[in-house]
Amino acid sequence: MPLFGEILALFVAISWTITALFAEVGSKRMGSLPFNAIRMSLSLIMFAIVLWLMMGTPYPRYADGATWGWILLSGLVGYVIGDYCLMQGYIIIGSRFGQLFMTLSAPSAAIVGRIFLGEEMRPVAILGMIITLTGIAMSILSKGSDESTEHSGQHVKLNLPLNGIIYACCAGICQGIGLVLSKVGLLHYDASINDAHAAGIIQPGIIDVPMDISVAFASTMIRGIMGLAGFLLMMMLLKNESLSHLRSAVRDRKAMWCTIGSMIFGPFIGVSVSLMATRYTSTGIAQTLFALTPVLIIAPAALLFHQKVRSREVIGAIISVAGAALFFLF
Repeated sequence: MPLFGEILALFVAISWTITALFAEVGSKRMGSLPFNAIRMSLSLIMFAIVLWLMMGTPYPRYADGATWGWILLSGLVGYVIGDYCLMQGYIIIGSRFGQLFMTLSAPSAAIVGRIFLGEEMRPVAILGMIITLTGIAMSILSKGSDESTEHSGQHVKLNLPLNGIIYACCAGICQGIGLVLSKVGLLHYDASINDAHAAGIIQPGIIDVPMDISVAFASTMIRGIMGLAGFLLMMMLLKNESLSHLRSAVRDRKAMWCTIGSMIFGPFIGVSVSLMATRYTSTGIAQTLFALTPVLIIAPAALLFHQKVRSREVIGAIISVAGAALFFLF
């Protein structure tokens, strides 16, 4: 089907926009750790059902030790650290600005891809990095005034809390690193599948789907296993995010509905379909369309959360997305 991969990639951007809106509400009501722990638990149940239908077992079949190792590491960086920082960012600066910083995943993926996969980092990537950072700066910086001096309006100030910016930056960087680690894991998974084919031990699931689709869901489940384990461990270690807090969070019906919505459009559909999209179109086109989320989220965030949107913030988001596109299209 022509443009099938591009359609999938655009759907991923829309899906991530929806999950970001759900996540902002849910994480503010529950706290980032309980929200992520519940979301991961629900997603693992969904993955187990889907894999049982696709592969005949409720767990990632045919994945060897190397596959598990790399994808678990991806889950540690992308889910445990990245999603924790992202939800903290949502709580402090909101999903609209939180998604803006996710454009940092492109330069971080390019740098780590150079280290782990030996991928070429061309001069245009440096230009893309500069443009991305320029777009972010336009959105979060403004001229300030100091009434105690005669030269008011001569210095630059942040429009957002610094701690929220730091959390969001870490989230974007971790997503890029996690993407590269997942790619390494998928290469090992493909090799393991080929070995299983050669040995004649591949067995069909209840429903007949292409193996690459099954592998996408199986890989995301492995990341989710690490995510859940990491969030539960963090909750036990941090006194202010105890397991008793988790029990009270479950009783918040509005927060639970937001958690379910975020789970469906995020870890379950969004991440899995993103892995599928990269198989049906070029990685560059897919990643560029994924990066549209910071632009797509502006209107619904302003409408739902009654946020005032400045023109420089919109322009900054567009410039930042354009910078991210340079990493993949040229």
